[in-house]
Amino acid sequence: MGQALDEGDPEKVLPLYSDDAVLWGTLSPTVRSDRAALRDYFVGAFKVLPSLKVTFGDQLIRVYGNAAVNTGYYTFSYVKDGETKTLPARYSFTYVKNGQRWLIVDHHSSAMPSTPR
Repeated sequence: MGQALDEGDPEKVLPLYSDDAVLWGTLSPTVRSDRAALRDYFVGAFKVLPSLKVTFGDQLIRVYGNAAVNTGYYTFSYVKDGETKTLPARYSFTYVKNGQRWLIVDHHSSAMPSTPR
């Protein structure tokens, strides 16, 4: 996922998702539940977050036969007005094994809340 996002090309990211995948993205007020909507999300994300890169932090991966769940956090970095900015976020991925490949069937991502004071 990280390498595909780092390339900034939705056509590199979309093959990681199953045809019936659902995405509730960090930058989206609506759930995306078809291929066109997923493509639209990533096209928009790459525009809003130029030079997007992602760094994965701690992950908790659990495998249940042909399904797996990955919960963790990542930090997006991007360049805006010549300055590198970061956006920490948390995620959950659910995968289903399709032949030899694990495909994302559900992806939820949201900005990391600030620590209460």
